[in-house]
Amino acid sequence: MSILVLRLDENNWDSYLPEEIYELFKSLTIPWWIAGGWAIDLFLGSKTRNHLDIDIQILRKDQLKLQEFLESWDLYKTNQPSLKPWEKDEFLQLGVNSIWCRKTPENPWKMQILFLDTEGDKWFFRRKTSIGGFISDIGMKTKTGIPYLAPEIQLLFKARKKPEQKDKQDFLNILPLLKKKKLLWLKESIRVQFGRNHSWIEEINNVL
Repeated sequence: MSILVLRLDENNWDSYLPEEIYELFKSLTIPWWIAGGWAIDLFLGSKTRNHLDIDIQILRKDQLKLQEFLESWDLYKTNQPSLKPWEKDEFLQLGVNSIWCRKTPENPWKMQILFLDTEGDKWFFRRKTSIGGFISDIGMKTKTGIPYLAPEIQLLFKARKKPEQKDKQDFLNILPLLKKKKLLWLKESIRVQFGRNHSWIEEINNVL
């Protein structure tokens, strides 16, 4: 039997809003957090830019519980540069780091699930495993109870050698609002990953 392989079609999206994710996942028994650009806007308390999709962060170890929760959905694992079906009870190891979700093959994509790697009570950054922290510090919540990834952690995922314009905008929006301890953590994490010449380090130094 042949396996259906799909291309990564970033135009075929009709993503949920954070409030809709909350309604969908409020009975889910594993930890989850809104991630990506929406996490930044939930921290800020307002929508600052357009979002083409929505990301949800879970712990990799919890993935099969999520799969069971979404058993009626059409789920695909990322296998760059394509998507392949996520088979029932298939535990995805490091290297496959996200799932695209839609209700049926005829529907557009509604959300993307991201895996965060952990060991014991700590999480680690897969691009540089010496970077990480306690699982208990991963997330925050809005006044209405929507969980989202802490902004300094989300910015770490956005801090590439050449960040996209939307990521630069998110960084600059958050920068003056982060407490010193979180700024220092983000600065050190970026330094460990990229060295001292990353442009965001200078920006952080300017507000410390």
